[in-house]
Amino acid sequence: MAALAGRHALVTGASRGIGAAVARALAEDGATLTLLGRRRGPLQALAERLPPPVQGPGHGAVQADVADAAQLAAAFAEARAARGALSILVANAGQAESAPFGRTSAALWQRMLAVNLGGAFHSAQAALPDLLAAGAAGRLVFVASTAGQRGYPYVSAYVAAKHGVVGLMRALALELAPRGVTVNAVCPGFTETDLLQHSVERIVAATGRSVEQARAELAAGNPQRRFVQPEEVADAVRWLCQPGAAAVTGQCLSVSGGEVM
Repeated sequence: MAALAGRHALVTGASRGIGAAVARALAEDGATLTLLGRRRGPLQALAERLPPPVQGPGHGAVQADVADAAQLAAAFAEARAARGALSILVANAGQAESAPFGRTSAALWQRMLAVNLGGAFHSAQAALPDLLAAGAAGRLVFVASTAGQRGYPYVSAYVAAKHGVVGLMRALALELAPRGVTVNAVCPGFTETDLLQHSVERIVAATGRSVEQARAELAAGNPQRRFVQPEEVADAVRWLCQPGAAAVTGQCLSVSGGEVM
């Protein structure tokens, strides 16, 4: 019940959805949490609702935009000063925008790369010294997407960025394996989050379909004919962070009801 007691875990994009579910799961396993996002208030409110850590100082929040390397470095330094060195990083922050490829502007392309791929890169670099020091206790989990495993129409920039995250994960897994640090990616399919709601709204606006029809269209891509729940993604992340997953590295764990095999 306290497999992560004494471990300091930082979760990016932690205020809601998958990030908040991951924070709750790791706290339930005894970890000390630092929650990172662009707005400190919701993060601090969530930190105060989490089960208290088994060891060490209480949970807390830091503020940064993951696309800004300087902000991120300062936030990681603040987290270390308050709660000690990290041994777990869950790089979850992400953003999705859609457009046909012919109308995908350079600005949209750069936004998707900056948040989804650049944010993963900057977060991993900021955590790297601590993860190396943690050795076999070090865990780096990227929350990618099935968009990092296959293609989807009208989200070419997002798909490209998430494929980049998967490539980054595989390269880091090989680099860090001799030090015992594991690096993996959890790849959710359509998950019941704000991003899903925004996708539904875009379909309704573009096609005139009802909300129910739009949701059914998206759910049909999952062989289980349903949406993934944030807690299901969090449970996959939780397992990868536990001591029993020490031999699992360089893997894409698809949480998608069989959409990707």
